[in-house]
Amino acid sequence: MFSWADDVDEAHVERVSAALDTLPSEIREIVRYAHGSDLALVDGNHDYAVVGDFESVDDYAAYRDHPVHRTFIADLIAGRVAERAAVQFEL
Repeated sequence: MFSWADDVDEAHVERVSAALDTLPSEIREIVRYAHGSDLALVDGNHDYAVVGDFESVDDYAAYRDHPVHRTFIADLIAGRVAERAAVQFEL
């Protein structure tokens, strides 16, 4: 989950969403991928969330370290997030 920096506008969020839409076709380890902006139903929520499903911890690590994912972070996330929260868990 992300809270965007103050200077992030809706156009940038749309670029993030479009880029995230491409990751499952680029990174074979992704089983399911969902993402989107907060609906603003509760005050204090983060602005955006990403949920990825993977078959194994190794598949998650491959995604985390994949060059396409790392480029996405460098180009569209780094320096644009005020706060981030993450958790990995097994079902």
